[in-house]
Amino acid sequence: MTSRRELILALGAAMIRPGPAHAQVPNRQYRLGVLTTSAATFKDAHWVAFFQHLGELGLVEGRNLIVERRHAGERVDRLPALATELAKLKCDIFFTGGAAATLDALSGASKTVPIIVIAVDFDPVATGDVASLARPGGRVTGVTAMQSTMPAKRLELLKEMLPAVNKVAVFTNSQTAEQLSVTQGTARRMGLSLHIVDFKDPPFDYKAGFANAQSANADALFVLGSGLWVPARGTIVELALKARLPSVFHHLGWVEAGGLMSYGFNFPTMWRRGAEMVAAVLRGAKISEIPMEQPNVFQLALNLKTAKALGIAVSPSIALRADRVIE
Repeated sequence: MTSRRELILALGAAMIRPGPAHAQVPNRQYRLGVLTTSAATFKDAHWVAFFQHLGELGLVEGRNLIVERRHAGERVDRLPALATELAKLKCDIFFTGGAAATLDALSGASKTVPIIVIAVDFDPVATGDVASLARPGGRVTGVTAMQSTMPAKRLELLKEMLPAVNKVAVFTNSQTAEQLSVTQGTARRMGLSLHIVDFKDPPFDYKAGFANAQSANADALFVLGSGLWVPARGTIVELALKARLPSVFHHLGWVEAGGLMSYGFNFPTMWRRGAEMVAAVLRGAKISEIPMEQPNVFQLALNLKTAKALGIAVSPSIALRADRVIE
């Protein structure tokens, strides 16, 4: 028997899987330029899914695909030079995900190379990177998670799980301004008090950030979605547990690492879709005519082991709605 939730997830995945992109690419060698803020991101499940799906589409690294990987070592100021380096290598296509800064760097390094971006941290229409989602019109397209619209739901779930919460510490950085604005508006509507902990320049001092949150007597921790946090994922969840702060994040990987709860998109599905777009462009599709898509598969994840360690009783209503429960 297939559960209703499984059926919904399967239908959602089918809706964003195009038929033509599964055709094999022409038999020649291609050069793919990949730019990220941190090397740690390449180990995540969604990046693994991206490269695996490229192989399934006939783009096999070491055979007909050369992958030029570049990462900034958590230093955003290094991105433009790395993008210029990729441009000089005559890449056929660029791929990136997560941070607006990586797209800005790639756009500035070349005026001709097409770019596929999985934009989880910003709205590409608001930043002017595409004319519209339906008609991007330039040389940029991809999948936008519209991360700036998601914090409201996460804050609501936090309050539902912990009705007594009054003050929430919010971790933010230079990439999360839109998300922060949404979070502040939602908090005002809900009557919640926020304590903003703004991390200025990486590498970040997380111990100082948690000390700041504790000195403000925060009841919980709300971490806005950003690729800049990834290298310290283990550190952040460990310090949250040590500070006895229930923590909420934007995708499953954080809950698997020990965070209490996450709500967001299915990242591997998004990155596989990115692989299909890369294959389509290399087959000859015009990138300006490929609509920028939005995912429609959401995941609520809970870590019951963390809840137990913090003395939190998870309500059955939330537990039953969870797509992933870690015990």
